[in-house]
Amino acid sequence: MTETNYARLKRLGMRSWRRGTKEMDLILGPYADAHLTTMGEARLALYDLLLDENDQDLLPMMLGQAAAPEGMADLVDEISVFAKARLLGVHSA
Repeated sequence: MTETNYARLKRLGMRSWRRGTKEMDLILGPYADAHLTTMGEARLALYDLLLDENDQDLLPMMLGQAAAPEGMADLVDEISVFAKARLLGVHSA
């Protein structure tokens, strides 16, 4: 049985908000809320893979202190820029 698009988006959203650390909840949760429904198939698949990474590895990537896994640098950069703008109160989508 294949996962419906609705179920997939719900799962990805839940995994974005319920991470292992509060820091990653606050980075990935708002990003997911703002972007999941507009992502194409390839981007959703990449985001799903990103969610498999450990929070202890993801946070340094988001802060620019560690390199992202191969093929994920653009997505990590996009999430990082979104989170920084949100933190600074700059509203961007």
